[in-house]
Amino acid sequence: MTEPEMTEEELLNKAQEPARKASLYHPFYEGKIQTNPKCAIRGMEDFGFWYTPGVARPCEEIAEDPAQVYRHTSKGNMVAVVSDGSRVLGLGDIGPQASLPVMEGKAILFKYLGGVDAFPLPLEVETPEEMVATVKALQPAFGGINLEDISTPKCFRILRQLREELEIPVWHDDQQGTAAIELAGVINALKVVDKKLTEARYCIFGAGAANIALTRIMFATGVPPERVVVCDSKGILHEGRADLKENKEDNPYKWKLARKTNGLEKRGGPKEGIAGTDVLVAASTPGPNVIEKAWIGGMNEDSVVFAVANPVPEIWPWEAKEAGALVVGTGRSDFPNQINNSLGFPGIFRGALDVGAKTITDQMTIAAAHAIAATAEEKGLSEEYIVPQMDEPQVFINEAVAVGEKAIEQGLARKELSPQELRNRAEKKVTGGRKWTEKMMEAGLIKDPPEETA
Repeated sequence: MTEPEMTEEELLNKAQEPARKASLYHPFYEGKIQTNPKCAIRGMEDFGFWYTPGVARPCEEIAEDPAQVYRHTSKGNMVAVVSDGSRVLGLGDIGPQASLPVMEGKAILFKYLGGVDAFPLPLEVETPEEMVATVKALQPAFGGINLEDISTPKCFRILRQLREELEIPVWHDDQQGTAAIELAGVINALKVVDKKLTEARYCIFGAGAANIALTRIMFATGVPPERVVVCDSKGILHEGRADLKENKEDNPYKWKLARKTNGLEKRGGPKEGIAGTDVLVAASTPGPNVIEKAWIGGMNEDSVVFAVANPVPEIWPWEAKEAGALVVGTGRSDFPNQINNSLGFPGIFRGALDVGAKTITDQMTIAAAHAIAATAEEKGLSEEYIVPQMDEPQVFINEAVAVGEKAIEQGLARKELSPQELRNRAEKKVTGGRKWTEKMMEAGLIKDPPEETA
């Protein structure tokens, strides 16, 4: 059981601590990111070549050969974190400005964990067409686009169109990123409970961007669709649901799952969908008490439960354990088994950027998931350790190598590097991101946060 020495009141109080500190720390720093030079500036005369008149020469070289932009500028390591704020964490549609703290947080994770320079760009747009047009206009400045916290089903259309029209990687972290870490967690959790990936039965609770992408990735990995049941807010997806059929043009993804999954032809709500399954992956409404303990009790013996809604999981992990689950994961860092996309996107983008990939495919995502799983397995799996933690830089390096190799294999890389070259480059960038912050703190340029007051 998770931290059995603590009472439920103590566990709940601990779970609320990050929100208390966030409210104190954010105004202290007035934001979480800033820009700093990475070139040497020995005196004012150096601006003669960093800016005018010398800067004209690299501009001319890029105009003659656009590929030179990757040699002369930071584009190749720069990612835009783009959102319209229409589906933020567990907060829903709070708008682009209110989403800015999340996008800044994403940017520091990119830098600290993956050595990727990222910039938050919440956009005041109304339609998918506006979003696509705006992001396309950003392409000259960025080597990749990370879409974030965009509601379904428009997020699917935006991702698909941008991937078709841009020549740089476009990635929706709520889809591909969450799917990568969830798949890695499922792979290792099933090893802990001694069940096979292709023979287990699954309930996917929630039919938003994350879980729809997860099903696609699972099927590509070999999980039979008929062994999967998907539940949305109205119950189990199946062909007999008139609402899905009537709205199949607006959300074809749900309709496709209704026709493809649920081989046992289950009917009903989440209780019926969860019953008799080995793995429950929930990415739905923030809890607690969205998933009842009794439903977990209806799962097969030695079950696996991922309740990844943020900021509060659909069921507290200690409750899932009490109900009979053997392996439990959440999206939070203050409980064991954090099933959170922060383990994925920094390393995945690191690998894609290092080879100048033109896109990030599902195959690259699957390669990353296997790298995540293998990194944890090498350390030793247990009920409370199925995926690495964020303080294990090796996982991001391993992901970068796996993604870079897959991009080269698929013919999507602008640069072909050997596995050792990929590893050397990733190690330098990943460790460099951490060292930069540490040095700034040691120098007093980043101050320690304030103490909490009673």
